[in-house]
Amino acid sequence: MMVKQTRPLKLGGLVLEYMNTAVLVFDAELRLNYLNPAAEMLFAVSARQMVGTSVQELLPAEPTFRENLHQALTTGQGMTERELTLMLNSEKKITVDCSVTSIRGEAEDDLVLVEIMQVDHHLRISREERLQAQNLATRALVRGFAHEVKNPLGGLRGAAQLLEGELAEESLKEYTQIIIGEADRLQKLVDEMLGPNRLPKKSLVNIHEILERVRSLVLAEMPEGVQIKRNYDPSIPEFTADRDQLFQAILNIVRNAIQAVEGKGIIELSTRIERQFTIGNVRHRHVLRLDISDDGPGIPEDMIQKIFYPMVTSRAEGTGVGLSISQSLISRHDGLIECSSSNEGANFRILLPLETEMKDDG
Repeated sequence: MMVKQTRPLKLGGLVLEYMNTAVLVFDAELRLNYLNPAAEMLFAVSARQMVGTSVQELLPAEPTFRENLHQALTTGQGMTERELTLMLNSEKKITVDCSVTSIRGEAEDDLVLVEIMQVDHHLRISREERLQAQNLATRALVRGFAHEVKNPLGGLRGAAQLLEGELAEESLKEYTQIIIGEADRLQKLVDEMLGPNRLPKKSLVNIHEILERVRSLVLAEMPEGVQIKRNYDPSIPEFTADRDQLFQAILNIVRNAIQAVEGKGIIELSTRIERQFTIGNVRHRHVLRLDISDDGPGIPEDMIQKIFYPMVTSRAEGTGVGLSISQSLISRHDGLIECSSSNEGANFRILLPLETEMKDDG
C-alpha cells in the first residue's frame, strides 16, 4: 500500500500558523519574510501589510535587536535572551523571551528565524505571588514580635510607676518619667506595626468618594508647591469593601508620595477597570486599578523589593510602617499593592477585585 506523504514545508507552515509563540523570518537584508498569526497579534500588525518591510520599520525603537539579527546572519550563530524588554511603539513595552536562529542558504537566501514568547503575564503573576507570600510572612513576624515585646513593656512601665511612688525627690522622678514615656512610645510603635486588628466591615463603597476624602485631608497638610491631579474613570461601579480601611491604606500611600516630592511636585490619582485580570493566581472578571504616582526622585533599586517590610524606610524621620499597613489592609480585601520606580518618580498600584459586579447576568 502506498502511503501519501505530506510535504515538510507545507506541514511546517501549518504548524507555525497554530503556534502560540510569535515566529518571524527575516531575509539577508533583514526584511520581514514571514510572520505567523501569533506574531501578528503580538505586534498588532497585519502580515499582508508588513511582509517585505525592514526590521527597523517593525521595531523602530530597538537598534540592539536589529544588531543581534545582523550578528546572527554574519556569524551563523544563534542567541537566546531572557526577559528582554521590547518597545513596540512609543507607548507599549513588552517583556519577552527571544530566540534568534540563523538558517544558512545559498548566498542571498540566508534567513534569520526569530521566536518570541511574551512573558509579562507570567512574570507579573510570579511577582504578585511573592508579594502575597511576603505580606503573610511579614504579618506573622510582626504578630510574634508584638507578643514578645508588649508583655515586657507593660511590666517595665508598671515597675517604673511603682518606683516613682517610692521616690521622695522630684529630680529622681524625672528618670522614671523618661522610662514611662519611652515605654509608651514603643507601645505605640508596636500598635502601629500591627495595624487595625479588626476584620473588614464591608459595605458598598465608591472609590472616588474615598479618594476625594483622602485628597481633602492631605490638601490641608501638604506644602503649597505640591499639586494633586485626578484622572478618574467615572464608569467604575460601587463595590463591597471596608470604607475606613481603604481610606487608611490609600492615605498612607498618598502621604508617602507627598514626602517623596519634598515640597514641590505633582501627585496623580488614576482609576481604571481591568477586565479578565489575575491577582496572584486568582482570575477576576473585573479589577479596580488605582495608580498613585509622583514625580519625585524615585525609590532606590535596592529598596523596591523590601519597600513593604515594616521598619524599612529611606527617610531618617520615618518609621517605615505605613506601606506595610497599607499592603496588609488591601490584602484583607483580596487585593494587592505593587510598586515600580524610575528616575521620573514612583508609582504605587492598588489592585482590588470588583466582586460585586462579577456575578453572571444569568
